[in-house]
Amino acid sequence: MTLSEQDKSSLLRLAKTTIVNRLDPSSRADLMDSGEVPAGALTEQCGAFVSLYVDGNLRGCIGTFSEEEPLWENVRNMALSAATSDDRFSPIVADELNRLTIEISVLSPRERVDDYRKIIPGKHGILMVRGANRGTFLPQVAVAQNWTLEEFLGNCARYKAGIGWDGWKTAELYTYTATIFRGE
Repeated sequence: MTLSEQDKSSLLRLAKTTIVNRLDPSSRADLMDSGEVPAGALTEQCGAFVSLYVDGNLRGCIGTFSEEEPLWENVRNMALSAATSDDRFSPIVADELNRLTIEISVLSPRERVDDYRKIIPGKHGILMVRGANRGTFLPQVAVAQNWTLEEFLGNCARYKAGIGWDGWKTAELYTYTATIFRGE
């Protein structure tokens, strides 16, 4: 999927105004520009993650692999969840809105990997599944943490999937790429 700069701007505005309207209902911020109706790439059905940063520090990150809803709906729903429901953090509060940076990762379809050495940290995100356990890291996580491939897999297995450091060796592995962009 190719997103234009206008598409990216619309998604960032949608995410921000969704959060603003929840935290400050009196603001009545418009979700889209006057008369703007989601069209084109915004209506494609694909997964997305929304990461929220305040003063450069992660304050929420929630996403979905669901390809059942249009992109704009997934971004709206994940922005709200990241702001209010990421159990690793306290909810975003109105005083933080002017220091908020939003990062959106629009996901490609997942592909099953038969050889873990085909995974390229920084290019691929990973999803691992073993039984009812599953965990994922976005492509940018390995780079931000300066992890090797084995550290990327081990940390995902231990901290996200809950299957132990070497659990990835017996899990189903999937990769995906992401179009990543951010704004205020």
